[in-house]
Amino acid sequence: MKKFILILILIFQLSSAQTAFEKGNQLYQKENYTEAINSYESILASGEHSADLYFNIGNCYYKLHKVAPAVYNYEKALQLNPNDDEIKTNLDFARKMTIDDIKVVPKVGFSKLIEDFTSSYHYDTWAWITVVFAFLLLVFFAGYYLSGTAFKKRIFFSGMFFIFLGIVLSVSSGIYEKNRIASEKPAIIFAETASIKGEPKANGPETILLHEGTKVYVLESIANWKKIQLTDESTGWINEDAIKEL
Repeated sequence: MKKFILILILIFQLSSAQTAFEKGNQLYQKENYTEAINSYESILASGEHSADLYFNIGNCYYKLHKVAPAVYNYEKALQLNPNDDEIKTNLDFARKMTIDDIKVVPKVGFSKLIEDFTSSYHYDTWAWITVVFAFLLLVFFAGYYLSGTAFKKRIFFSGMFFIFLGIVLSVSSGIYEKNRIASEKPAIIFAETASIKGEPKANGPETILLHEGTKVYVLESIANWKKIQLTDESTGWINEDAIKEL
């Protein structure tokens, strides 16, 4: 009985989320961007999220010329769907509204190649790829077990070997990508202006002044201060209220 009730609750939540999403789309088409945001974010409040949802929220904030929320939601969408060209394009447009022009130091070496490969999919997608490979492994095992000739058995056995390698690769990629995201800790500056300090205290020397929409990476925390790194690899301390982690 409890399982049945949980299923009904889940179906109701999914139905409500779909209704709110469609309502948000209709409001967006009518250029009621603020109301559309409220509709979309009600879905987030229910615990549901998706790349399309964050993308649509980002579009609304972009139309309202709100830089930080637009960049933040596009970045969230890109985390869930790293290969979507439309998300990348809109994120580039949103970034052009930011004031800061921070140099990006390119990554090189073997670790960069691994990161480029694993980041092609979100770790949840790598998990589903693993499930598909596992199903194929079961199918090939059944084929191997039921085959009546040595030739067919060799074919199915060879297939099982390569599928097993695929499982190992997808599992490793998913774990690597999840750990990379967890350790990277990107954040977006939401304050209109944010003073970056050389020390984690209000009267510390200012090293740079940043503005809303700039992407940074959180390295460590002390009290209400976050040590951040910019894309040019410079570091400093910022008040935690000035940023929102992805």
